[in-house]
Amino acid sequence: MGSPGRLAVLTSGGDAPGMNSAVWAIIKLAATRGIEVVGVERGYDGLIDGSFRDLTRALPDSGLAPVPGLDWLAATGGTFLGSSRCARFHSVEGRAAAGTALRRVGVDALIVIGGNGSLTGAHLLAGECEVPVIGIPASIDNDIGGTTDAIGVDTALNTIVEACDRLSDTARSHSRAFIVEVMGRNSGFLAMSAAVAVAADAVLLPEQPREEGEVVHELEMLLRRSFSAERGKPRVLILKAEGVPTPTSRLAESLLERVDDLRDVSIRTVTLGHLVRGGHPTFHDRMIAGRMALGAVNAVRDGLSDVMVSWHGGMGRRTPDPLVTIVPLAEMITETQRLRDGSSELTAMRLGLITQVRGVLAL
Repeated sequence: MGSPGRLAVLTSGGDAPGMNSAVWAIIKLAATRGIEVVGVERGYDGLIDGSFRDLTRALPDSGLAPVPGLDWLAATGGTFLGSSRCARFHSVEGRAAAGTALRRVGVDALIVIGGNGSLTGAHLLAGECEVPVIGIPASIDNDIGGTTDAIGVDTALNTIVEACDRLSDTARSHSRAFIVEVMGRNSGFLAMSAAVAVAADAVLLPEQPREEGEVVHELEMLLRRSFSAERGKPRVLILKAEGVPTPTSRLAESLLERVDDLRDVSIRTVTLGHLVRGGHPTFHDRMIAGRMALGAVNAVRDGLSDVMVSWHGGMGRRTPDPLVTIVPLAEMITETQRLRDGSSELTAMRLGLITQVRGVLAL
C-alpha cells in the first residue's frame, strides 16, 4: 500500500493504565506524518456498529493536529475511547461487518490496543479484511506471548505494592496476617513480582498448582513459625493470584481453624480487584506506550499487517528502536498458549527465580 491517509485506533478488552498514553502518542505521531486518525468507540462492538470519532483536524496552514481537548490523555488511566468484550466479533459475520465499517469511512489501517484476546481478534480480522491491522500489547496481566512487558503492568504493580505497604503498616500494629488477592486471571505474574517487592512471606501462583490441603498446611506452619516467640514477626503477608482456584475466604477460614490456639493473632483478607486497573500511568507505562506507538505507526507506514509491536520480547523483526520489535500475531498466539500451559521458557525462568527465593520470603 502507499502512504496511508487515514488510520483508525481502538482499545479492547480489559482497560490498562497507559492505553490513553498510547492513543495520544498515535494521534500526535500520525499527525506529523500527515495521517488522519479516527478513534473507534467501545472496542470491537463500536467497530461493528461504525462508531467512529475524529481525533485529528486539519489546520489552516494545511497541516494536521489533534482535535482540541485531548491534552490530558497521556496522564490518565482507563481508556477514553471505551472498551468492551464483544461476542459478535467471534463470528465471521461480525468481523465482516467490522471490515465493511472500516472501508465505509476510508480507513487505510487499524491499530488495536489490548490483551491477548483482543490481539487474537486482530489476527483474525487481518486475515479476513484487506485493511492492514497492527497490534499493541496492553494488559495488566502480562500474559501476552512475544513481549516481556505490556502497557499497564508497571502501574498495576505499583498500585499493588502501595496497597500491600499500607496493609503491612496496620498488620504490624496488631500481629495480623493478611491474605491479599491480586488480579491476573490465569497468570501469576503480578502476584509473583509484587511478592518480592513487598517482602511478602508467601505467594500462591496458578503456575504452581497444589492440593488445597497441602497449601493450608504449609501456610499454617508459616504462621506458627512467624508468630512464635523465637521469631516474633509483627506481621505475615501472603499474596494470592486470582487464578489460584481455592477461594481466598475459604483459605482464611481453614487457617483460622488451625491456628485458633495462637493468642492475639488474627487473619484478614483483602481482594484488591479492579482497584489495580485504575490510576495514572507510571513513567514506565507512558514511556513504553509512546515507543510502541511509534513502532505501530511506522509499521502502518511500511505497509505491514497481522503483526504486533513488542517490548523487549526477544523475538521478531528489529526496528530502529532497539527495544521494540515486530512480531507476527500468529507467533504471539502460539507463545501465549505456551505461557498458559507452562511450556514457555519465560514461564520456566520466572518460576525458577521465585523458587530460589521461596525460603527467603518466609524469613
